[in-house]
Amino acid sequence: MSASLPKVAAAERLAELSLALTPQKIPAGVRSRVEELLIDIVGLCVAARNTDYIKAAKAAVDPGGSCTAIGHDTTYAPEQAALINGMAIHGEDFDDTFEGGPVHSSATVYPAVLAACERFGRDGRSALLGFVTGVEATCRMSMIVPKGVHRSGFHPTSVLGTMGSALGVSVAMGLNQRQTVDALGNAGSMASGIIEYLAEGAWTKRLHPGWAANAGIQSARLSAQGFPGPRTVFEGIHGLMNGFARTSEGDYGVLTNDFGKHWYMEHITFKPYATGTMNQPYVDCALRLAKKGVKPEDVVDVLCETAEGYLHRLWDPLESKHKPQNEYIAKFSAPFNIAVAFVTGGAGLAAFTEETVRDPRILALASKVHYVVDPNNPYPKAYTGHVRMTLKDGTVVEERQPHIRGGGAEPLSREEIEDKFRRNADFGGWKKERSDAFLKMVPKFFDGPVDLGPLRG
Repeated sequence: MSASLPKVAAAERLAELSLALTPQKIPAGVRSRVEELLIDIVGLCVAARNTDYIKAAKAAVDPGGSCTAIGHDTTYAPEQAALINGMAIHGEDFDDTFEGGPVHSSATVYPAVLAACERFGRDGRSALLGFVTGVEATCRMSMIVPKGVHRSGFHPTSVLGTMGSALGVSVAMGLNQRQTVDALGNAGSMASGIIEYLAEGAWTKRLHPGWAANAGIQSARLSAQGFPGPRTVFEGIHGLMNGFARTSEGDYGVLTNDFGKHWYMEHITFKPYATGTMNQPYVDCALRLAKKGVKPEDVVDVLCETAEGYLHRLWDPLESKHKPQNEYIAKFSAPFNIAVAFVTGGAGLAAFTEETVRDPRILALASKVHYVVDPNNPYPKAYTGHVRMTLKDGTVVEERQPHIRGGGAEPLSREEIEDKFRRNADFGGWKKERSDAFLKMVPKFFDGPVDLGPLRG
């Protein structure tokens, strides 16, 4: 062993702590969060099942196998089922997010763990442990080098989600510590995901969580057969952080300190709107201003304070953000989000369509939106919103949002999460009786065999 390598690598400590967890050690609040995430992701899979991108994903893989693509009759091999489900969960950018990252953890971990449990006959207790370890670790990974992965041009959900899904699958499969470390080591070479989709609204971001889930399963299956991976995958000079965050200097303690005792995943945000994470507070501001009776035609100027870290995703280049090329890239335009919420009164699935991105009233208002950087903005510790409108008569109306609704500062209730599920399931064509039946099975999901049969079709 080289003298420059750590005696105990971060992956080794993470694997040790993850494998030491038992269902009895998981607090009730964390188990409740796991159930809520399950409710959310199933609704999102159903909502997306008839979209063009999911049709393309299904056509691109071979059917056959024992694993479920939620909302579809056809079954697949585990890697392909995880790919389809991960894409569906994240496809409308309506899935949960972790503010410290940002990173979408359930879209990568849940599809991988569910498919692995189906394929290898693992029970609900194994799924619970896989979900908990994978999601918690993914949240923690995003804080090793805050903002570093995004700033370097990569998608944290895809990069870090590959690692989280590999861990979750390894735990769910019952692999030993050496195999789990190897799975993490090999997953580091499968991690990927550039954010160039921002240029023209390509579907690539939708692919990222599915690919991460796919890779997590494959890396765990390889390690189960004795395929070694580098134990210094996180902190090594050629490791994950140096490759994707451009530095190997980071807070690796946050990955493992109090793991299994302090739960960052309890603060995961459930999105109230079907759009990018950082847009959510701006949408709330716009909706409150709309309720004041202001008409879009009376607005002459819209100024928003924002964070420097938002610019390349929500604001620049401003001209293209004023007039998004398609309904998908519109989700990553703050001007469009503010305008569509103000004009239509919402930012749900129906707000982002080919019709809305061509609507002259929405585009006229969006063209008036511009920004100023607030050097004291707390991002990424908190996501804020600010909208100040100047009207024709000189009146100024203004709203601020100090946090993202649905997160730790203002969480959605279980009832609100279930209502969101019902709306998404209805959007995807499930009848009320079927949605009710699923919600009834959730509290018992982790007490017996993993049976996804009721979620097919």
